[in-house]
Amino acid sequence: MNKIRELFCIPLLSILIISCNAAYERPVVLWTNQSEFITYAELFNETRSDVKVLVVYKENPVEAFPPAKDEDLPDIIVGPWLKNRRIRGNFMPLDYMFDDRLIERSAFYPQLLKLGSVNNKQYLLPVSFNLSALIFSTDYADIIPDNYMLNPDQIRDAAALLNKMNDKGVYTSMGFAPRWTPEFLYRITKLYGADFSEAANKKETFKWNAHALDEGIAYLRDWTESVNTSTAAEDDYQFKYLYNPGIKWVSEKHCLFAHIVGSDLFKISPERLQGIDFRWIQKDNKIPVEEDMVSMGLYKYSKNIPAAELFIMWFMNAENQKNMLEWRSKLNLYTSSFGISGGFSSIRSVNERIFPVFYPALIGNLPSAEYLSVPNILPANWKEIKNAVILPYLLAGTNTRFAASEKPLEQFIAEWKRKN
Repeated sequence: MNKIRELFCIPLLSILIISCNAAYERPVVLWTNQSEFITYAELFNETRSDVKVLVVYKENPVEAFPPAKDEDLPDIIVGPWLKNRRIRGNFMPLDYMFDDRLIERSAFYPQLLKLGSVNNKQYLLPVSFNLSALIFSTDYADIIPDNYMLNPDQIRDAAALLNKMNDKGVYTSMGFAPRWTPEFLYRITKLYGADFSEAANKKETFKWNAHALDEGIAYLRDWTESVNTSTAAEDDYQFKYLYNPGIKWVSEKHCLFAHIVGSDLFKISPERLQGIDFRWIQKDNKIPVEEDMVSMGLYKYSKNIPAAELFIMWFMNAENQKNMLEWRSKLNLYTSSFGISGGFSSIRSVNERIFPVFYPALIGNLPSAEYLSVPNILPANWKEIKNAVILPYLLAGTNTRFAASEKPLEQFIAEWKRKN
């Protein structure tokens, strides 16, 4: 975290100095926890003489409202989790920017735009998003369906081909176990329609589809029992062979698959990705977008709206995003972060035409726009809830040593509430 703060602090002085000569009365104040926006602000400031952007680091922008009395009001806020009930009232509608053709609605993925809309008014603009993938060694390409996507049944069936036991009934090779990566369990239950979302009132922590969640857990338990024998066998194999990072699981051929998020995958150097391929995870032709997608909003009490509009227009331009990627590469920041603000761009043409130039592995592997499935609105502290409640519940529910319903999700929620 200290390194992130240093990243924000070092360029700020130069931004402040040059902002003194700006034609606008004050610089655009941008609150974010996305370190990449330092680079974007510097690039913008080099291209404009009339307006400058000042990046202010906020570890969690959601928790920064209302602004302290002694600090400058923000103009633009960029970060994840901005649409939850507690904070979305801080933003002003941006539909006029589409109506006046300041930015083009058609440039965005429509489902990403819809997530930033409330009552048919566009309060947030999508910035970037991520997808979940499985990596594997190209030596096993002949048993992987020749497509850029895999559904749960295909993952299970391909992994089963690598399962081998010795004479004592102990696995000497195992293709994949869902419980090796709790995040994979979470994504499978989402694909089955668990439908986690923000609660309608403050008394509830969150909502979910209990039937669909149970169905997803039942599928995962059956996977363990029918393919890998038991949770004990999966845990034993993981303890013996899978103690290194996931990329080594597959490069050293200890298993067939390892789960990874796209932003982590494409930060790996091309040298280490030699002999590694990947597939996006899908079900019923839906690829879930990761829930921490980054959005941008205009603070409704901004004192500098015309200048802030200039930065938004500049940022949401495909050619400028290409320049952002090129400039980061020249500054030797190419492998420190993936894409635009750590993910795929919300501008469709940037992903389809520009990303493959910087990330050749995406050639032929970009998911079609219609397959993207956006998350529901979630509580601002969803990351904490997921790690403290959902993942432990899924690990317990998929453990074949116990009955799936031995400890209901409501009990996990109650225990977490007592601790917090």
